[in-house]
Amino acid sequence: MDNPRPTLPLEQICFGLDRPTDEASLAALIQRFSRPELLAALIPRLSDREIAAVLDFLTAMMQKHLNDEEYHRLFTSDNQP
Repeated sequence: MDNPRPTLPLEQICFGLDRPTDEASLAALIQRFSRPELLAALIPRLSDREIAAVLDFLTAMMQKHLNDEEYHRLFTSDNQP
């Protein structure tokens, strides 16, 4: 996934067909999940344990799949494309 993909329409998000569809669907799902309006409604409703679980999962995925250079370039940088 070198290039950002446009968000799929909701009706095209599906999983289990093949890897490219799964990747595109996951990207679209995460893009939708990160909408400010959704986060503003959802985050205050999360328990402390749920917040910690989300943080632990996301941090573990970055540590597992990104090297230090990628982590700093892609996550910690404030430069927006």
